[in-house]
Amino acid sequence: MSQQWVEVPWQELEADTLYNLVSEFVTRDGTDYGEQEVSTEQKVEQVIAGIKGKRYLIVFDGELEQCNVISMEDWREFQRSL
Repeated sequence: MSQQWVEVPWQELEADTLYNLVSEFVTRDGTDYGEQEVSTEQKVEQVIAGIKGKRYLIVFDGELEQCNVISMEDWREFQRSL
């Protein structure tokens, strides 16, 4: 992970911005949710619930100039590596 990553508090995002950011994330190439077919709307709702439940968070990568959603476990591991 880049050393330029910073956490983006979801509470500071407009609802439409949060939805659009998560929608873009879940529709990226290579995003896989398992064998069961899940609609994009369901995926977005699941990820937003995970963000609000503190299982995932939004980070901004200053090097790539893009936002990502990562697990709290990955974020803690990243912070330990600093």
